[in-house]
Amino acid sequence: MDGYELYSNYDAAAAMPQMSPAYIVISIIACIIGIVAMWKIFTKAGEAGWKAIIPIYNAYILCKIADGKGIKFLLLLIPIVNIVFMFMLYIRLAHAFGKSTGFGIGLVFINVVFMLLLAFGDAQYIGPRGVPAAGAAAEYQAPAAPVDPAE
Repeated sequence: MDGYELYSNYDAAAAMPQMSPAYIVISIIACIIGIVAMWKIFTKAGEAGWKAIIPIYNAYILCKIADGKGIKFLLLLIPIVNIVFMFMLYIRLAHAFGKSTGFGIGLVFINVVFMLLLAFGDAQYIGPRGVPAAGAAAEYQAPAAPVDPAE
């Protein structure tokens, strides 16, 4: 009996651990909650909410909301760079909604919770890097110049 015959009856599928139905249900619920949170964040930022459910397009829109340049989502495809860019992206997303850098770090490490806070909290979209959003700029009115009574 050589080594080949010893392993010829090995069933790889039987050796794989099975996922419990509870784990599957919890995972589906977490995905749905994440989609709802991203949908709400997109609508707060003036984008259509349905864009949150399209896999690659949602990364493009998230980069557009957080950084102003959606094409930077391609950096997520480069190993090692994607980790650094993810940190920067979530911190910029927090700043785009008027939140602190600490909130951005929370987005990185406890994503679903902080996305829900961003989506359903009192945060308002102010635009990437402090540039007002198109809708916010339309609502803003500059103060009137003082009138000189001598004229």
